Amino acid sequence: MTTAIGLCNLPGASMDAVKTARHLIEQAKAAKRDALDEPAAKRVLQAFGIKTPSSAVIQSADDIDKALQGLTTPVVLKLISPDVLHKSDFSAVILGLSDAPAIAGAMRDISQRCLEHGYEVDGFLLEETIGHGHEIVIGGYRDDAFGPVIMFGLGGVFVEILQDVTFRICPITEIDAKEMIEELRGAPLLQGARGGIAVPGQILVNALLAVGGQHGLLVELADLVKELDINPLLAGAQGVTALDARIVFAGD
Repeated sequence: MTTAIGLCNLPGASMDAVKTARHLIEQAKAAKRDALDEPAAKRVLQAFGIKTPSSAVIQSADDIDKALQGLTTPVVLKLISPDVLHKSDFSAVILGLSDAPAIAGAMRDISQRCLEHGYEVDGFLLEETIGHGHEIVIGGYRDDAFGPVIMFGLGGVFVEILQDVTFRICPITEIDAKEMIEELRGAPLLQGARGGIAVPGQILVNALLAVGGQHGLLVELADLVKELDINPLLAGAQGVTALDARIVFAGD
């Protein structure tokens, strides 16, 4: 069972947390994978102080009842497969499931479609449903010339359409993080425009530093991480929660 944790006052990870994150990536690379599955990617985010939903990994319908004992319904069901990185495009993210029969039925449907396409099924992720907020994206990549680069913008399924993003070379400072937030055309939305949810600026700053700061994920794992995508990252008045995450490895 995975328990959500909050952002640290000083964003970054302890030496033990960095060691754990590196082990997860090295273990997956040894298994000939080129990316972490979602549960492992979220464990890496947690190591760097980024909150994730409470969750459980299940392998079959026999695991559902035990998993639900530690979760609040309704839950979200997600496929875990190395062959399906964009789960929404494959209809492999099912929302609003409240009981074991509904979850089992969704598992059967997704498994059948995977079988038809020849896709491997490593299991399923059950997650608690998170409340309202703004969908933002924090990501990054390793540039051959400049090293790790962090990206921030309005996220969710419309990130490619909105194209409201900004970039910085890592490591970033608190001033850099504040400038990135202010550069977005949609920044007023995050400030509560037209009666919407206002996200305290320091919450966003801490999230950016946890990823791209001096002791952030992209810096501490620069030799291992080729691409990072936290989308959507749900931002609200109380904090941010990573609803999905993808970490692609750098070549040896």
